[in-house]
Amino acid sequence: MIEVKDLKKSFGDTQILKGITTSFEKGKTNLVIGQSGSGKTVFLKCLLGLFEYESGSISYEGKNFSELSRDEKTNLRSEMGMVFQGSALFDSMTIAENVMFPLRMFTKQSKSEMEDRVNEVLKRVNLDDAHKKMPSEASGGMQKRVAIARAIVNRPKYLFCDEPNSGLDPKTAIVIDNLIQEITEEFNITTVVNTHDMNSVMEIGEKIVFLKNGLLEWEGSSETIFRTDNEAVTNFVYSSELFRKVRKMYLEESE
Repeated sequence: MIEVKDLKKSFGDTQILKGITTSFEKGKTNLVIGQSGSGKTVFLKCLLGLFEYESGSISYEGKNFSELSRDEKTNLRSEMGMVFQGSALFDSMTIAENVMFPLRMFTKQSKSEMEDRVNEVLKRVNLDDAHKKMPSEASGGMQKRVAIARAIVNRPKYLFCDEPNSGLDPKTAIVIDNLIQEITEEFNITTVVNTHDMNSVMEIGEKIVFLKNGLLEWEGSSETIFRTDNEAVTNFVYSSELFRKVRKMYLEESE
């Protein structure tokens, strides 16, 4: 579990995060949503330890990040997997080499052990025959699956995804959503996903955190978001025509 208490972060005189308190449970897909400028990306980078924050705390399994030693912080980061918005694969490496990269960086495994693990995770994301391909030879959906394989190759306790469906067609986006949720449950990972995709909210939003202007405006699940009367939330999520239709059907069934 990740616990966040009264988190504040500023850049110069501009306060981006204004006191966020929430938690993210293990084995669940936790979604962070909000308009551009709401603080989602800064929040995610604070969780990853990439940004230092002025006050508040972030605890991982009860351990306060700011109180950890340098070595303890390094060890914690090795337990984090990250799926970047643009996949961020190394163009000069094959798919297998991309996936192996975290193993080379954080472990002392033998080459054969690393190869076995790479084979295992590529099979898990249905890319059994993609080892020797270059990223440029892979479709957008394949690249996302490679990014997921790389993120989980080191058996992380925490998985962070920044707009994982960005640039994907709706059908492929659903595949990626399902894969993230399956891996979260299968390996009992604490997963945090930054997203604008309302389909993701409906399909895999076991917990949803809505940020507005650096504040936690609302939190709940994909079911409770249909019933909320929070105007900021409804203005954001119901701008999606699909979401409006689904909400209408959901309310009619609940009557």
